Amino acid sequence: MKILIILVVMLLCYSFASSSGDTTTIHTNNWAVLVCTSRFWFNYRHMANTLSLYRTVKRLGIPDERIILMLADDMACNSRNQYPAQVFNNENHQINLYGDNVEVDYRGYEVTVENFLRVLTGRHENAVPRSKRLLSDEGSHILLYMTGHGGDEFLKFQDAEELQSHDLADAVKQMKEKRRFKELLIMVDTCQAATLFNQLQSPGVLAIGSSLKGENSYSHHLDSDIGVSVVDRFTYYTLAFFERLNIYDNASLNRHPFTFCCAVCLSPMIRDSLCLPPTTGLIFTSQIWRRYRLQISSVQLWRPFTLIHLTKPSQVESPIAR
Repeated sequence: MKILIILVVMLLCYSFASSSGDTTTIHTNNWAVLVCTSRFWFNYRHMANTLSLYRTVKRLGIPDERIILMLADDMACNSRNQYPAQVFNNENHQINLYGDNVEVDYRGYEVTVENFLRVLTGRHENAVPRSKRLLSDEGSHILLYMTGHGGDEFLKFQDAEELQSHDLADAVKQMKEKRRFKELLIMVDTCQAATLFNQLQSPGVLAIGSSLKGENSYSHHLDSDIGVSVVDRFTYYTLAFFERLNIYDNASLNRHPFTFCCAVCLSPMIRDSLCLPPTTGLIFTSQIWRRYRLQISSVQLWRPFTLIHLTKPSQVESPIAR
């Protein structure tokens, strides 16, 4: 009888531990997967978006060996680029995003839906080197940033194929089942970006998109020398927030100066219902990340960000983009 009681107690303890694993797992490391899915010169801004985030996450503490950078084209070496081997996200050309220390893991035609999903799920062929793998674990915090052209529940890869919302949801589900992350922050800067999150069901995920269904994601400004737009609004104001942080900051989403108002970014949205607890999020800090202290309702799956600190879009300037 005593043995039976002991077994029951052990079973209950195991069940409790399994159900609360996400809240008790210790944070171990931080990763970033940064993806530009667009080719061609007129999509210059998408590469600049991605390289801007790459520079920022490195500055805030994530080393190259824990960043997977995927660039579908090489604007720095494009024959139309009058600034060879350089990429800028502002018309002032103060910061070359394509410096000497950029490590591109997947470039050109290597940037495919298949390779992207393999990176997330870890289902690589044996020949793929460790430098091209997301070697995360159950204590990892991961930033997944994607930019390009999207539509209703899809993201285009190089105008040749599409990543569907159910593809992303299935990959995230596999990641969770294989204990490849503790918390995952997904940021998408495309048209109708929020629809890419519609099928997500896995816990521990915070998803932020630059636009709702039927809405566009807008570029920020044109560089007359280069001849195209060099950064998107959503990414520009994201940088305005992150570039004001140092590695010791403990920032909250409500502090965002880009805090996603319609006047600035026009249509960004957030889904926080999968976070455990609902007020948990992710942040760029010295420990990338501690907790976003999100004071938002868990009733709505999606909510527009509200303007907190701004009265005019011109009041926000990104230090990295000036």
